[in-house]
Amino acid sequence: MLQKELIDKLHKNSILSADEFYKMLSEHDEEDSEYLFGLARKVRENIYGKDVYIRGLIEFSNYCRNDCYYCGIRKSNTNASRYRLSGDEILECADEGYRLGFRTFVLQGGEDMFFTAEKIADIVRNIKKRHSDCAVTLSVGERDYDTYKYWYDAGADRYLLRHETATDEHYRKLHPDELSLENRKKCLFDLKEIGYQVGAGFMVGSPYQTTEYLVNDLLFLKELKPHMIGIGPYISQQDTPFADMENGTLEQTLFLLGILRLMFPNVLLPSTTALGTIAPNGRELGLKAGANVVMPNLSPVSVRKKYQLYDNKICTGEESAQCAGCLRNRIESVGYEMTVSRGDYKI
Repeated sequence: MLQKELIDKLHKNSILSADEFYKMLSEHDEEDSEYLFGLARKVRENIYGKDVYIRGLIEFSNYCRNDCYYCGIRKSNTNASRYRLSGDEILECADEGYRLGFRTFVLQGGEDMFFTAEKIADIVRNIKKRHSDCAVTLSVGERDYDTYKYWYDAGADRYLLRHETATDEHYRKLHPDELSLENRKKCLFDLKEIGYQVGAGFMVGSPYQTTEYLVNDLLFLKELKPHMIGIGPYISQQDTPFADMENGTLEQTLFLLGILRLMFPNVLLPSTTALGTIAPNGRELGLKAGANVVMPNLSPVSVRKKYQLYDNKICTGEESAQCAGCLRNRIESVGYEMTVSRGDYKI
């Protein structure tokens, strides 16, 4: 075991110096990982018990105004089969999810300006009107302060906006010139100021990523103090400029999940679909590394294959009930319980 002392220090203090994080990320071995995961499980179980929270993901549009180099729904991908769900279709997904025990719905889409601030606010209000005991999470990218405030006032509870990388040099290698890390970070701090439960996060093993960049991500998250952190392995998509880039690894993603649990004991930490895509038992291993959230897909089966952020995405052919039933079995197989709950951040 190479890094027990640093892992214990992180467990005690929830933070390390940049040099210490660099050493831990660069030089750990399998024994370190297992030790880290054991501590991470204790920390999450001390706060959240054996509960795993489920979020019903509704991918309502794969149109996007942006051209991020890693993303399969980037605007210049002419091979993408575009779709938009209607307001009624979105509500039907939420109704079905409610019947299946979901009490949080995540409305996710590209930055599709067809969905104006007013349209999204109406969708949020309608879901809240029908299911007042549920939380609504939005994940629709960068907007201005007033729009975020308008949606919050309409009833949105949470907002997911992965920062993707906290290093400007790296950000510019992943995105076209019109996008900036400065604005991305501004959006995250705006969302916190307004009162949302805020989620940030990054891709693990994304093109040109270095250990130093990952350290910057951890330090930025400590500054932001988000309520949710979504990380997953980078997976290439065949119709992007990064089609031939190497994917992120299961091992590195799991190690970072364990680190994040020790850094943020109360955080809502998903075991992502991308983890399940790179390894058949990836989501179960994510839970054993400290995660406590899963996000099965409630989108209509007819559009699931079209929301192709990356290649070989799992669960694109399953009905919502199948997805939920499969995940329940997977969660129980590693000693946890899928709960019917909004699953709010615990202070």
